[in-house]
Amino acid sequence: MGIDIGSTSVKAVAADADGNVVARARVPHALNAPAADRLEHDADKAWRLGPRRALKNLSVSGADIRAVSVVAMVPSFTAVNKRGKPLTPGLIYGDGRGRLGGVTAEAEGFLGWTAAAAPDARGYWPAQAVANHALSGEAVVDTSAAASSMPVFSLEQWGWDPELLARHGANVEQLPRVAGMGEAVGRVRDLEDAVLDCGGVDAVGEQIVAGAGNEGDVLVLLGTTLIVWAVTANPPEDTTFLSFPHMGAPGMNFVGGPSNAGGLFLAWVNNWLGKTGKGEQPQPHHVPVWQPFPRGERDPFEDHQRRAVLAGLDLTDGAAAIRRAAYEASAFVARRFIEGSKVPARRIVVTGGGVRVPEWVQALADGTGLPVDVVAVPEGAALGASFMARMAAGLETNLADAGRWARTAQRVEPDAVWADACNQRYAEFLDAAG
Repeated sequence: MGIDIGSTSVKAVAADADGNVVARARVPHALNAPAADRLEHDADKAWRLGPRRALKNLSVSGADIRAVSVVAMVPSFTAVNKRGKPLTPGLIYGDGRGRLGGVTAEAEGFLGWTAAAAPDARGYWPAQAVANHALSGEAVVDTSAAASSMPVFSLEQWGWDPELLARHGANVEQLPRVAGMGEAVGRVRDLEDAVLDCGGVDAVGEQIVAGAGNEGDVLVLLGTTLIVWAVTANPPEDTTFLSFPHMGAPGMNFVGGPSNAGGLFLAWVNNWLGKTGKGEQPQPHHVPVWQPFPRGERDPFEDHQRRAVLAGLDLTDGAAAIRRAAYEASAFVARRFIEGSKVPARRIVVTGGGVRVPEWVQALADGTGLPVDVVAVPEGAALGASFMARMAAGLETNLADAGRWARTAQRVEPDAVWADACNQRYAEFLDAAG
């Protein structure tokens, strides 16, 4: 069983040895934005109770659960009491408290704010540790989740940095234990003989089962955050984007990064428009252009002061054109990542909850001019976590073997008429974005 703590829900799937999903569950939770620069969870509901409820829902489905693994977004932090119950909001990526106090990285800002808000807490834990403790009594994270908390986690010391922690009034004992990927770290409460894997990062779960592992593949995660990774054996030295090894394809690397032009932006637009214009089709050459940044942008700008702009409106535009423009803007951001990666792209593989939104997938094809292969299991992070659980149970030995679980539901080709119009609007998008 794999559990994914996402931005708006906890998703869980139970999979057999061939990667067939035999049961699934979803436990929704709120993504709170109490101010323009805040983004947080009720950590008790989302990180502690959500995974327990998802486990309970799958347990009663008849699935014979032998191992469990939890993945989640990074970075994240909350303070917990002696029972592992969160005392403070669950701070997640993009929250402005990650930039307070002149820190060098978001995770350090999160730790500093959390430790100041609850100085007498038993611990300061990421989401994975909260969930693992709730499921087994073990406060533990894997090396990938720990490393995503740099510099709180020191690669040089390969452990939590005691000097940095001391500067924020914390100590190593208040941070969770770190275990190796695929390591069994305990037993799952209420499940006879089920072991708990140490878990990991949601993006790792996504990548190992998506099937995007060849030169020129582009993995696009259509989630609350838009994440774009071009796959190559030889990352260009002059790219402005992140680059790191592909966990599911030895010898290959990802080039790309995250953007705020994902589901959070699209939900904001759709909530604003309501049902007006739903199902209507605008004219291909008569669509405005969004700058999709109501809460700033991440890579490559790291500009948290950017705001959304809608350009090119006239009196003939309606809600359908504005909605289409929003999906195109997400596609234009993906195209900018692909072009900036310097990797010659041949196709896109999409995963995440957004694959259930046909308008988003089609706009991605039209806006990039590339064919889009849609994964068969939208809960890719949870499916990848299921494979990690099998490793903890001793049934698998190599993350790369998870590639056999990759399945495509359909291919979406660019619409020639819309692609031509998108090319014109993409140039306008780049001019405005800078």
